[in-house]
Amino acid sequence: MPLVSAQNVTVGFLDSVLFGGATFEIQKNDRVGLIGANGVGKTTLFRLILGELEPAEGTVIVPEFTRVGNVEQHTCSDFTVTAYEEVLKVYADVAAMERELEALNDRLAAGADPALIEAQEALREKFEARDGLSYRSRARSALTGLGFTYDETETNVGKLSGGQRTKISLAKLLLSGADLILLDEPTNHLDTDSVEWLENFLKKYTGAAIIISHDRYFLDRTTEKTMEIEGGRLYFTKGNYSVYHKLKQERLLTEQRENEKTEKEIKRIEAMIEQQRRFNRERNYITIASKEKQIERLRQTLHEKARTAGEMKLRFPVAIESGNEVLTVNGLAKGFGDKKLFSGVSFLLKKREKLFLIGPNGCGKTTFLRILMNRLRADAGTVDYGVNVRTGYFEQTQSSLRSGKTVLAEVYDRFPSMTVPQLRSVLAAFLFRGDDIEKHMDELSGGERAKVALLEIMLRGCNLLILDEPTNHLDIGSREVLEEALRDYDGTVIAVSHDRYFINRVATKILYFDGGTMRTLDGNYDDYLALRDGMPRQIKAPEKEKKSEYLQKKEAERAEKQRKARLQKIEQELAQAEQREQQIQQELLSPAVTADYLRVTELTEALAALRETQDRLTEEWISLEE
Repeated sequence: MPLVSAQNVTVGFLDSVLFGGATFEIQKNDRVGLIGANGVGKTTLFRLILGELEPAEGTVIVPEFTRVGNVEQHTCSDFTVTAYEEVLKVYADVAAMERELEALNDRLAAGADPALIEAQEALREKFEARDGLSYRSRARSALTGLGFTYDETETNVGKLSGGQRTKISLAKLLLSGADLILLDEPTNHLDTDSVEWLENFLKKYTGAAIIISHDRYFLDRTTEKTMEIEGGRLYFTKGNYSVYHKLKQERLLTEQRENEKTEKEIKRIEAMIEQQRRFNRERNYITIASKEKQIERLRQTLHEKARTAGEMKLRFPVAIESGNEVLTVNGLAKGFGDKKLFSGVSFLLKKREKLFLIGPNGCGKTTFLRILMNRLRADAGTVDYGVNVRTGYFEQTQSSLRSGKTVLAEVYDRFPSMTVPQLRSVLAAFLFRGDDIEKHMDELSGGERAKVALLEIMLRGCNLLILDEPTNHLDIGSREVLEEALRDYDGTVIAVSHDRYFINRVATKILYFDGGTMRTLDGNYDDYLALRDGMPRQIKAPEKEKKSEYLQKKEAERAEKQRKARLQKIEQELAQAEQREQQIQQELLSPAVTADYLRVTELTEALAALRETQDRLTEEWISLEE
């Protein structure tokens, strides 16, 4: 039986319909990506599943046994507890069983009782089935995986940022054990390492998930079914994003051909009608009425063209060719105070190469771009541009596009040689039509400001584009348009992006952070991953060095048994360490101990050593789990 099913669902507000005729089923263990332009109804679909909205037509059935979870249900309600304590709330039932087991142990210590022993055994089985031996380590693992340091896990929720509280709510949802979890842009606020942890977690998750995301690489790695809301319809297809995208292109091509065939037939019938009118006889008017009905039926079979952000027209022309050697960087270094970002960075960038910077948050990627643009001085090294290089810079913040001017006035002031009709034409290509061009810049969304910035770069005819997170705020359709424009671009690109799918599609060279410097690699993001993860080359071994399949299987089974045994041992050690930590904390609160300086020092040192042990065990536990 499906966890959720929808039949012919139509949703609308006032006179507008978001989507209609939606039919789908979510089965156990399904991983479904939910995509579509902003405002098409993705979050509304979540509200239907949660029972917060009723459809105008059709039915959404969520059986009583289906536990549906979303982030809003797991928001942080108590700002006085630590992040770790807040996450542990999802295991309230497990903690209660643990206390009950302790009470039973105390009673059995006073004397054996068969009934108590039986009750203890039954409760222990239930406790272990609910991850009782590892629930504390799982809570810490989730927080660590989502980017929290140990000190942050022990910080009161009220002192954390909004993004950190959102990550706590995400951790609680992931650990809730819901049959179906609804994830709305879960990779927001996460760095690359945390996104990869989330991908691995979802691969092993025993429930189902529906994921709204603009991160196509993330969708490819976590989903095997895709739903898209487009043009007032919901499409449901097997396959991850890349599979769906390919099938969609084939569907659109088929629909286009069918439309062309139908429109050709309509024109033929219209010509016949015109001919019948010229005869001007009564029987001809009967024929005309029949033909007009035939045309109406044919028009109803026409496929509606997708009205998405993908209609945006983007092309980066090159006004003047640069020399073959576009940029030479030699020995570049930068730091702020005691914090050294990078040093000894050297590389040569040639014409038409597309270089992407990859590294963790805070490593200096934006700083590096600002040095290239001469907006920040390097501590050491040189940056030399080649012949006829003309740069266009896309800032991540777009701080220069927050004036009180209208969109039309903003672009006109930067390109006064263009006529207003010309400006209207190029703005329309970027989906600024009608009254949209009279919007004030400080009223635009992040995505709209990004489009204005890209438009201005396009009009300059630059041969070197320096782009800092250009896909931020863009939906999938707009990202794909930008990808195609950059792939067709005859100039050179230097870019920073967290969009791994975007990098894979555009990059020809990677500049990645390695310790305190940067190194270059020919290829795209997947090539960088292969290098980072140390994937061995496929070299055929001599026959005498090969093991038989039987021995390999036995070795793998033995390794798996050892892994599981070690996991269980670590969970027991973590539980003991947790218990010892609580004992020390209680002892430190004792008035007798407080007055004894030596004892306080001893306990404090023991507590620090215990936490180091917990960190080491937790890291080993995470490694073994992955």
